[in-house]
Order: sequence, then structure tokens, then C-alpha cells
Amino acid sequence: MRKIAFGMVSLVLSLSAVAQTADPVIMKINGKNITRSEFEYSFNKNNSDGVIDKKTVEEYVPLFVDFKLKVAEAESQRMDTLSAIRKDLHSYKEQMVLPTIVDSVYIEREARRTYDNTAARFEGQDLLTASHILVLLRQDATAEQQAAGKARIDSIYRVLTAVPREQLAERFAELAREKSDDKGSAQRGGALGQFSKGMMIPDFEKAAYALQAGEMSAPVKSTVGYHIIYMTDRHPFESYEFHRGNILKFLEQRGVNEASANAYIDSVAQQRGITRDALVDELHRNILQGDKEQKHLAQEYYDGTLMYEVTKKDVWDNAQQDVAGQEAYFNANKKSYTWDAPRFCGIVIHAKDAATLAKAKKLLKGVAEEDWAKTLVSSLNNDSVKAVRIERGLYKQGDNAFVDKMVFKQKADVKAKQDFPMWTVYGKKAKAPRTYKDVRGQVTVDYQNAREKQWVEGLRKKFAVEVYDDVVKTVNQHESE
Repeated sequence: MRKIAFGMVSLVLSLSAVAQTADPVIMKINGKNITRSEFEYSFNKNNSDGVIDKKTVEEYVPLFVDFKLKVAEAESQRMDTLSAIRKDLHSYKEQMVLPTIVDSVYIEREARRTYDNTAARFEGQDLLTASHILVLLRQDATAEQQAAGKARIDSIYRVLTAVPREQLAERFAELAREKSDDKGSAQRGGALGQFSKGMMIPDFEKAAYALQAGEMSAPVKSTVGYHIIYMTDRHPFESYEFHRGNILKFLEQRGVNEASANAYIDSVAQQRGITRDALVDELHRNILQGDKEQKHLAQEYYDGTLMYEVTKKDVWDNAQQDVAGQEAYFNANKKSYTWDAPRFCGIVIHAKDAATLAKAKKLLKGVAEEDWAKTLVSSLNNDSVKAVRIERGLYKQGDNAFVDKMVFKQKADVKAKQDFPMWTVYGKKAKAPRTYKDVRGQVTVDYQNAREKQWVEGLRKKFAVEVYDDVVKTVNQHESE
């Protein structure tokens, strides 16, 4: 019987006064109601144990409002209708739906098919567990080498034939560790593990299948040398029931549950004459109706996706590309950007000889700092000859041995680069950032945050916001429904 496990579908609540009281509206953003339970879900998740900067409910309200304002802006730009975002949101629905579907018939069929395919490879032959001792012999071995190999394997065999049967396994393992040229199996006392038909060299396999458990072969010649084989165990390939548990674990690791769910959805959609996407939407709605936690999680994913995309589009990307704005922001906030110690702003020049080094320093006169490295490389290097090697950066003490020695006057272990024995530094030491370029990463982040703050202030003017303080006071202070 096919079993389909879905979240239990709860009764749809009416818009009655009773329902509104059970989960009252805590705020309204651009005319859209936000329930207390949705706010509580977000507040509790972002203020759980382990969160460093915990907020009170009152402190969290404006943060949540700002988040929802960004979502409202994305919706006003109809970003939720963009194909890429719709695809992302639908993919999330599938991720929520697929794990709830368990098609046991499909999975059992795949498990049986896996077993049958595996069993067929044995062609009715037993599974063998054996050990061997190998005397390695190259295929191009001389007659003398072949004779020496044969004498050596015969010598080992004579020792083993003198061992009582009850001690043979132990003694075989000892000699395998001492004498076998198969160093991998020798560490395991010659053990090869379990194998079956087609997994070993033909001559070796033929000799192995002629043995019963506890028996040892005479020396056997194969394409790699001489073997003595000890058969530890042999038995027929076990039944499906014996292997079923391991097969199911194997299939689960290979994604059989997801495959079965996808097959089920495709089959049902075809039977009902609807699209796969429509069926996924229906199953997703059923889950949300029956599971409040999943409902809030889905809303959070929807909101988070839109918030990220609209903020990236309207703020982050623009601020990152606004070089003039970054520069102006730095100039207006210079006091916020300091270093705990001076920095060397410049390059380290490694040259093949003193003449090249002198020429390099001369070339840099009058050249803008950002063009130093490019000027030297383009002027002094070509496809066949590399005359200089350049390191450019903003160095504090300890970052670069060459800079430490020449600029910061430290005792540094300086080793000239191979093929570039001559070196020097070129640039200036600064106590504080000179331009926004010296701290561009930090300035970019700060400028983005400033632009985002201005943007949100505009959204507060654009969209109506109503917060119901009487409901705010009841957050986490009421009995669970």
C-alpha cells in the first residue's frame, strides 16, 4: 500500500472576533496585518540563547518594522513577480513539501531492484573471504628470476604444510606479515576481505573457488606472481531480507526519498491533469494550514528573499559603485577612521640587478600611487624576461619582512626572492588613513549602512505604519493557543 505522509490539515480559521482575539494583530504595515504570533516567532528566534545582542520586545519592534518596510517596498516594485525570485520561492516550497511525502512502494521497488542487480553479478557463486601470501614476479622476469620466485613460494608452502590445521590460520597470518610482497594485505595478515566472481585475477579466482573454508591452496601462478591462498569463509549471497536494511540506508544516502517524492508528485499531477507546480503549491498550502511553525518559517523565507533583493538593488550595489559618495563620506567622517599604529603605503620592488632597481625608482617619479605597480611591470617586464617583481599593499609592522626592515627599522629575517636578489621599498609611512582608499572596505560598509538608514527613513514616510502597543505588551505574556 502506498503511504503518503502529509502534515495534518487543520480547520481554516474564520475571520471572526474569536480568531482575532486568539492571535491579534500587533501592527499594520502598508495596510497589511501582522499577527502577534508572527512577531513572536521572529522575536524569539532572534533573541534565543546564544544571541549576544539580545533585545527587549520594545527594542525589537522598530527593527521588525524596518524589516517589513523593506518587504513592502519590494512588493511595491513587484519584485515578487520576477521570474528568478518566483523560481527561488517555488524551490523553497518544494524543499518543504518533498520531505513530507513517503512513497513506500517506490522505495521498496528500488530496494528490490538494487538487490536483484547485485545478486545477478554473483551468477549463483558464493561470496568468499580469503587471505593470501604473494611472491611478486614481473611478467618480463628472466628464467632465473622465475625459478627464484618459485623456490621462495615453495619454501613458504612447505612451512605451512607442516602446521597443524587448528593453528594454520594464525601461522598463515604471521607468514603473510613477514613474507608477502602484497604490502597492503600483509599488514592485515594477508586478509583480502570479502570478494566474489569477477573481482580477482582469473587464475587466482579459479583456485580460490576450488577451496572450502579452512583449506589452503598449493602455490598458484598468476599474472602478478605466485600465491598461496587460505579460505576463511564462503557462503551463498544472502537473501533480500538479510540485506534490506543496508540497502535502504544506501538508497537513502543516494536520495531515494526525494526521488520517490518527485515521482509521486509527477504521477499525481498527471492523473489530475494539473501542472506539477500547481500541485506543489496545493501541498504547500496544506502544510501551512496545519503547522503554524512552518507557516512562520515560510513567511520568513519569503520576506527575507524580498528584503535581500530590494536592499541589494536599491542600496548596497549603488553604494558600492558610488566612488564619489564614498570619498565624500570619508572626508566628512575622517575622525572615525584611525589606525592603532602607522602603516606603510607603497610597494616592495624586487629586481634582477642594481641597474634595474635604479631604473625602477626613476620610472616612478611623477606617477600616481595606484599606477606604480602597473608602470614598473609594463616598462620592465616582457613575455621572455621578468626583470622585476612587485608587492603592493598597506602594511603594518609585522606584515612584510622587507617593510619591517627598511621602513619600521626592525630586525627582520629578509631573504631575497629567487632570481631577484636586489630589493627596495617605495612609498610613504602614514599615521592615519590619507584618503578613503586606505580604508575602502570599512568606508564602503559604513557608507552602505548610512545610505540604508536614509532609505529606511524614506520608506517610513512612504508607507503607513501602525503599531498596537496594547498587543505589544502581551508578547510572550499569554497562554499558548
